[in-house]
Amino acid sequence: MSTLSLQPDRYSADDRDVRVEDYLDDQLQSSTDLDNLDDLLANVELQRGQLQTQLDTATRELEDARREADSRQGSLQEQIESFRELQRSIDVRLEIVAKSDAPDEAVRRLEAPMGQLRKVDLAYKYLLLLQDVEALAAEAKSHLPQDPKAALEPYSRLKQMSTRLRELQGPADEAAGHLVRHVGQVTESLWAGMKKTMWDEYESVLSQRKWPNVDAELEVDDEWRSSFEKLVDLQVPEVLFSEQIVALLPLDVMAQIFIKEFRFHFLSDRRTSNPMQIGEVCFPWFIDRVEKWEDFLRDNFGYSLVSRFQDTAVSGKMVYMDPVCAFITALLPVMREKIDQAMAEALKSPSFLSSLMAQLMKFDDEIRQKFSYDGGDEEKGWRGLASEVLDKHFDEWLQAERDFALGRFEAIMSNLDGRNIDYDYNGPGKTKPTYHAVRVMDLLRTITTQYERVRRFSHKLKFLIDIQIDILDAYHDRLRGSLEAYYSITSTVGRTLHGVSKEQAAALEGVGTFETLCKVFGSADHVVNCLRDWSNEEFFVSLWDELQRKAQQVEGQDNLAGGMSYDAVKDRTSSAVGTDDAGGALFDETTAAYAARRKSAQEYLVSALIDSHYKAFRPYLYRAQWTTINEDPAAIDPQQLAITAELDEPLRILKRNLEFLSRALGTATFRRIFRDALEKLQEALWADILTRQSFTTFGAAQFLHDIRAVASLVDRYIPDGGSGALETLTEGAVLLNLPLEQPPREEGSSGGSTAAPAPMTLKQATDRVFTDNSEAKKVLEELGIGTLTPANARNILQRRVENSE
Repeated sequence: MSTLSLQPDRYSADDRDVRVEDYLDDQLQSSTDLDNLDDLLANVELQRGQLQTQLDTATRELEDARREADSRQGSLQEQIESFRELQRSIDVRLEIVAKSDAPDEAVRRLEAPMGQLRKVDLAYKYLLLLQDVEALAAEAKSHLPQDPKAALEPYSRLKQMSTRLRELQGPADEAAGHLVRHVGQVTESLWAGMKKTMWDEYESVLSQRKWPNVDAELEVDDEWRSSFEKLVDLQVPEVLFSEQIVALLPLDVMAQIFIKEFRFHFLSDRRTSNPMQIGEVCFPWFIDRVEKWEDFLRDNFGYSLVSRFQDTAVSGKMVYMDPVCAFITALLPVMREKIDQAMAEALKSPSFLSSLMAQLMKFDDEIRQKFSYDGGDEEKGWRGLASEVLDKHFDEWLQAERDFALGRFEAIMSNLDGRNIDYDYNGPGKTKPTYHAVRVMDLLRTITTQYERVRRFSHKLKFLIDIQIDILDAYHDRLRGSLEAYYSITSTVGRTLHGVSKEQAAALEGVGTFETLCKVFGSADHVVNCLRDWSNEEFFVSLWDELQRKAQQVEGQDNLAGGMSYDAVKDRTSSAVGTDDAGGALFDETTAAYAARRKSAQEYLVSALIDSHYKAFRPYLYRAQWTTINEDPAAIDPQQLAITAELDEPLRILKRNLEFLSRALGTATFRRIFRDALEKLQEALWADILTRQSFTTFGAAQFLHDIRAVASLVDRYIPDGGSGALETLTEGAVLLNLPLEQPPREEGSSGGSTAAPAPMTLKQATDRVFTDNSEAKKVLEELGIGTLTPANARNILQRRVENSE
């Protein structure tokens, strides 16, 4: 309505009349309405007055607005002018400031006040943060011991806050160290208090049940199990987010009584605390306690742990899934304390240190095998207490074991009886080593048992190289020295340079030469066979595979393992290290060295055997007469003849050599060595007798008989063709022994198609052999001779005196 009053000219007079007329028509629609005319006029007058009042008010307001607008316009203009003046003043000042040092001074003056402002602001924020810390701690405490899960929520927020502050401190140049420490301390204190509260509650439950004086087959009640599970619930976040293995609180509480008992027995002044008895009393006590409560813990609390961890990141770790393993984890710290005490004494006594490490590794194995304890490492398993000790004292242990092993090796080698051949070591047909070789390899086998349970690769490799391979090298040097001494005694050069003592000469008399060489051969052969067997054992195969993997992956070659370089390891083990050679093994280099000594000893044996035979057969080669004439050549029967007198000694020597070597050498080696020697003997008999001497019928029969005697002796010790090395000589003697005439046929033997062909005579054979090569081959074939050539046959037949006549 005020809007209408502000615009009086909006409606024309005609419009107002029409509106008046409409109004009157509306109010006076019947005659009865005239009775109310006075009221109507009064009402119209009232409305007119109100409208006039509004019009007057609107007019004043309009005038006031116009005056105010004019005033504001003037003020705005003044402000614009003032701003322009200020802008001009600022421009002038900036120009002055640009030419002076005033701003820097102003900034310096403002630094202190602004710094104070920042400190005040930071202090205020610190205060708010500390209030939040205290509030979260109070909230967490308020839920205990009734609801540990609810207490974990504020604690987790506080823990996250502490972690976040620590993360931010690094990029901020370690700022606010006191705040970070305070929040961390409050967090740790809160966690310790939370655990203490729940610990005390569970300890009270255990006390009421008189733990551990309960039946091992008891089923725990609901309150006991509930209290156990509360402690686990409290610890779930710690377990899931901890990088280290933590002991589960309820099992830790239950273990306290046993820890006190352990301290009483083994960490006090009692006799059982003697470190020397740790393997006899301490380790068995530990195993017995765990075994006693094994079923009780799994039956009553196994489900509680599985239900909380089975679908988590630690579901594969038995230290959280199995209450027995968790119980072991709680007990191990006090065992570590005992081992530290024992090690302090062991480091003063190498023998005790060696014994302690063996007992400790055995204890570790029992824990792993009996209780499936994995130490929280589901892939590699528990490292063991021995590994923890070796991380600190491996060098001391290695030196102690090395000193002991080398001392034992020297004791073995200083035993004079050990130089003898151990004929009882293997059965018949096997090469016999010396007692030294057997004892040295037994020593090395014992050393393997000392370190085969060590977990760390570099430790195992150091043990292998610094002890076992060192001993193998030392023993190899002994064998090589024996061969060098033998050579210096038997060779012309050696005798000239060094001379030969009576004792040395006496040692090589008879079978002494063969015994000396068989000792080296048998010992080297024993070592080679043992090393090849070891190279196929699981322990050494896995060690080799790990060495290959590291050698192929390591970037630097100066430290392949345990401070040893690639070249050092390769030289001591195998040239195949770091290559793709699938046939390599840890003892390749050592095996090759011993195989070389074995080969040298075998070559010396063959030479010694040849020399022995040559010396023995020398009288037979040069003194025997083969042109003796018998009165009745037809009556000569080689089977009835006695051996030539000059062959008695060679046969005795041959028998002696056969007997000795058949006992000392394996069948294959014995055959191989004797075959080589017999081939040389055959060459001597062939060259010096068969193809050089002249033979009568009697002499040929005698020679054949002698050769058959030699072959028979050889076959007695080397059955199934041992005399095959003399086959060519024997067939030559058979050809040489052809009769002058055909022997008379026995009565009843003539006639009939099955009669045997008549034997070939010397003249028939000679005529045909000298016809041509083809005919000569037929003759040899008819005689059953397969090793002689036509030229050999002609040469042999010419040695018969009868043919020269």
